[in-house]
Amino acid sequence: MNLDRLNWYALHTKSHFEQKVCDGLTKKSIEAFYPRVQVMSRRRDRRKKILAPMIPGYVFVRTHMRPEDYHRILRTTGVVRMVGFQGRPVPANEEEIASLMILDGTDRTVQNRDYVAKGDRVMIMEGPLKGLIGFYIRHKGKSDRVVVSVELLRRSVEVEINDWALEKIT
Repeated sequence: MNLDRLNWYALHTKSHFEQKVCDGLTKKSIEAFYPRVQVMSRRRDRRKKILAPMIPGYVFVRTHMRPEDYHRILRTTGVVRMVGFQGRPVPANEEEIASLMILDGTDRTVQNRDYVAKGDRVMIMEGPLKGLIGFYIRHKGKSDRVVVSVELLRRSVEVEINDWALEKIT
């Protein structure tokens, strides 16, 4: 682990604590990212668009991961654990985080999916999601979709997209 380099790490949070964790880290001057998507709320008297977690239960934090950073992060209210292997935090893939940042706040149809390992890697070349990298899948009788996977969390999100806006990455 290179302590001179800033890396993104995933934090598992208590249920519905994503915003509190993000706010707590920001107050500690630690860069945090909580990816969200616009959804229609289900209120009895009205319907309106709200931001909901893209990957419920997870927040990303960017740090050098020095021992003091690690302990400050873990002591943040709502943090359950840092995602890693054999008790050591594992950095997230920068490309995957960049793709989630492009999706952050979008009103596109985004759905959580099981982790996707197969399919062609594609980059969206046009429109508001330009630069997003993911996997191409096509549903019979439905529109084309791109799946963005976060390997570290074994989670994926799916977004509807026109196939003409995609370019295969080899």
